[in-house]
Amino acid sequence: MSAKANILAKLKKSLEGTTPIADNFDEALVTQPWRYPAEQRIARLRQLMEAVHSETHLTRQADWPALLERLLGERGIDRLLIAPTTTHGQQFSAHCRQAGSPLTLKAYDRPIEQWKRELFDEIPASLTGTLGGIAATGSLILWPTPEEPRLMSLVPPLHIALLKASEVHDNLYEAQQKLQWSAGMPTNALLVSGPSKTADIEQVLAYGAHGPKDLIVLILEDA
Repeated sequence: MSAKANILAKLKKSLEGTTPIADNFDEALVTQPWRYPAEQRIARLRQLMEAVHSETHLTRQADWPALLERLLGERGIDRLLIAPTTTHGQQFSAHCRQAGSPLTLKAYDRPIEQWKRELFDEIPASLTGTLGGIAATGSLILWPTPEEPRLMSLVPPLHIALLKASEVHDNLYEAQQKLQWSAGMPTNALLVSGPSKTADIEQVLAYGAHGPKDLIVLILEDA
């Protein structure tokens, strides 16, 4: 018997003859104080995110690629990391071709060991989708996948995230229930409320210490 199996066997044996305590979890405690009328969810999420140095824009499904190209141009950014096999990656790639955009689109299509230096030193911005948002805390839900690994939203100095307005939930518990998190979670589900920041050094707030210095959220108002 392995050490792990031996420990589990002892734990199970210690429960023999005991009576489980009834679960007295009250769902209302984590939901009722954090519910908002549908027309207020987006406004609350934007208010909270912008209060911590995030930038948010309302746009539409057909319009966000042109908006993103303009925002990148205003910042002098000429390269963008995308996931070309995703729907939004394909949409933005098509827009750039049709518009004759000078942007260089880079794909996360290799193991990190093969292009670590390029990713860390030469990629100024990235575009990813989100699983949704949380109005109560002004947070994005990121769910890394093989198409969009965690490093896409962690390494480039500027992270652009797409969020569907219809996928903004009142609170975390509601999101967990609607998305059925209990049926399976990734090894790294993330809640992001703004760009990376720290005040560890001399209690001076600094952005970009452990991740992106800037976060832009494009909120899509239609399906």
